[in-house]
Amino acid sequence: MNSPKYEQLIFDLGGVLIDIDYQATENAFIALGLKDFGEKYSQLNQNDLFDKFEVGEISAQHLINKLLSFCPSGTSPNKVVAAWNAMLGEFPADKIELLSKIKGKYPIYLLSNTNEIHIPKVYQAWGKVSSVPMTSIFKEIFLSSEIGKRKPAVETFSWVCEKLAINPATTLFIDDSPQHIEGAKKAGLQTYFYQSKYEFLKLLHSLL
Repeated sequence: MNSPKYEQLIFDLGGVLIDIDYQATENAFIALGLKDFGEKYSQLNQNDLFDKFEVGEISAQHLINKLLSFCPSGTSPNKVVAAWNAMLGEFPADKIELLSKIKGKYPIYLLSNTNEIHIPKVYQAWGKVSSVPMTSIFKEIFLSSEIGKRKPAVETFSWVCEKLAINPATTLFIDDSPQHIEGAKKAGLQTYFYQSKYEFLKLLHSLL
């Protein structure tokens, strides 16, 4: 049986390349005094606040002010930003090393639902493990808050493929969210559902 033929790869960011711990952000807000953060987060999420933030429809200041309104009096905006960023972990060095090698064989791209507050922290975390900028590894980086589109919308994947002038059928998309994988499949892309670092590293090695 012939192995699939890929002409380019599109990677997700959070959970695939950078470690994510959503509980860390909840714990950070609880430490600020927002004891019912989980409940408040659910309420705000139902109002599409975070979806709108992810596609740049509302500003970072708007979100910070909204979260500040739930925090104890005297809480600083910087503490809210730090709590919101607490979920962001590190880029495992072995993943970045393999990406550096793969980029010599395939064009690789990044497509992420990433908000305005997280972006500087992501680049900072990358800089801790690599002297090569992210922009030199990925041919193009698509962040939802910059392109005004987010996964899992089928039109997001189609738009990216059209912009890059690539064939979805020869494109491998890698993500750790089932709904994003489904959106990519509907847009005609080949997909890999990230479930373990071990299996992911095996995939990367197989591409070299």
